[in-house]
Amino acid sequence: MKKNSSGDRLRALLRECGLTPSDFAAQRRITPQHVNNWFRRGVPLARIDELADLFCVHRRWLRCGEGPKYPSAILRTITSQEPQENVPTSLASQGVQLVKVPYHEIRDGLLVALTGQSLRLPNKALRALGVTTRKAICLSMPADNMAPLIPRDALLAIDLSQTKVIDGETYALLHNGEFRVNRLSLGHSGTLCLHSHDGRSYSVERYTAAQRRAQKLVVLGWVFHWSHFRHRRPR
Repeated sequence: MKKNSSGDRLRALLRECGLTPSDFAAQRRITPQHVNNWFRRGVPLARIDELADLFCVHRRWLRCGEGPKYPSAILRTITSQEPQENVPTSLASQGVQLVKVPYHEIRDGLLVALTGQSLRLPNKALRALGVTTRKAICLSMPADNMAPLIPRDALLAIDLSQTKVIDGETYALLHNGEFRVNRLSLGHSGTLCLHSHDGRSYSVERYTAAQRRAQKLVVLGWVFHWSHFRHRRPR
């Protein structure tokens, strides 16, 4: 009988997100022993869909290791550690030309640049993603709804030119003047659906075109990079 290796992929996903097994167990409200059992025996079939949604990976990949890992090729170029031809696997500097992406904040519902503050990113990486520097900005993650994938206060890089909604991608939004970050999809009759990575604490929100206008819900741009510090040193 072929070994269920989904536990190995779960372990790797936790490492990618900077989560310890104990942190993950607490977040999913299960015991650490459950997580250890899943590492050894594989993720139970009844939990595959839940965890695939949680980590934004394909169910088939998590269950049996077959097919693409991520639903989107764009997302994969950002997060995958597998080398890909002509595409940088990381936005970290590797001795290439760096460009400044300016920090911004939201004031009274408007984007305001912070003078003299910027994040340096490799120009080659931005070009590979189709991002022009004059349309790229940085903002801080405003809430916990995308944790543990994107923790609160993580640094976000946003492409203001990419406002077309592609299902499953992560976008920066303005909602009644408040800054938000969600994965987006389009439902029936063009209804805009806002998804959080933490699906247990945050339910899916749906807005018709009329509701979007009334609540001033605007897509600012595509979130193409995020980075953050760990919250504590290992014990």
